[in-house]
Amino acid sequence: MSRRTRRNHSPAFKAKVALAALKGEQTLAELAHLYEVHPTQVTSWKAQLLEGASGLFGSGSRAKESAPAVDLKTLHAKIGELTLENDFLAGALGKAGLLSARR
Repeated sequence: MSRRTRRNHSPAFKAKVALAALKGEQTLAELAHLYEVHPTQVTSWKAQLLEGASGLFGSGSRAKESAPAVDLKTLHAKIGELTLENDFLAGALGKAGLLSARR
């Protein structure tokens, strides 16, 4: 018995099958037989379609990409400033006896 070669389906074909499954006019077994794919594959493509559909209309990945770039120099400067303040306050409170010597 010869094995069937692995098939690569186009995104258009997957969308066609997933939309047909989403319509619900035919059972998964009927769709699988009609398009010559496994019923599990039809279910998988349907789930992928439902997950990805919100990205078409919402502010999905495009909104994340359009976020302004973070200026690392400014953030590093702020971190340095806050570290300096913490060290100064820890020293002042330690001298006053208000900070326990856990460090």
